[in-house]
Amino acid sequence: MKRATGFTLLELLITVAIVGLLASIALPLSEVTAQRGREQDLRRALREIRDALDAYKRAADDGRVARAADESGYPPSLAALVEGVPNQKSPSGAKLYFLRRVPSDPLAADPATAATTWGLRSYESPPDAPRPGKDVFDVYSLSAAVGLNGVPYKEW
Repeated sequence: MKRATGFTLLELLITVAIVGLLASIALPLSEVTAQRGREQDLRRALREIRDALDAYKRAADDGRVARAADESGYPPSLAALVEGVPNQKSPSGAKLYFLRRVPSDPLAADPATAATTWGLRSYESPPDAPRPGKDVFDVYSLSAAVGLNGVPYKEW
């Protein structure tokens, strides 16, 4: 007599239960991985913009960017980093460019224009209450969320 081959109902139920348990463990892990990726993008974008702001300031201090005596030496807007400014030390008047494009905030709710996704802090504003002004000294995320490290994204 030949025995029937295949899986019993009990074996199938146990298999489905194990797969369900593994899926319930993996879902939160994938959410954390996705958030970690957005945080890395935020760090990268902040570093890129801040490096460009510092390069503009160094160029202004070296006399390659024209500025008035009462100005801080930081760019008037993020757009100035992309559009470029005339090099005062170049005989041909070539422009200095500091960014190819302004990166957008990866945590922004509506990334319509990259430059509008960032909060701007002027040189004259205090660090604990940043506000825009005549120049752009620093940028910060406008997201109200808190990072995996427990620090709000606005404070990065």
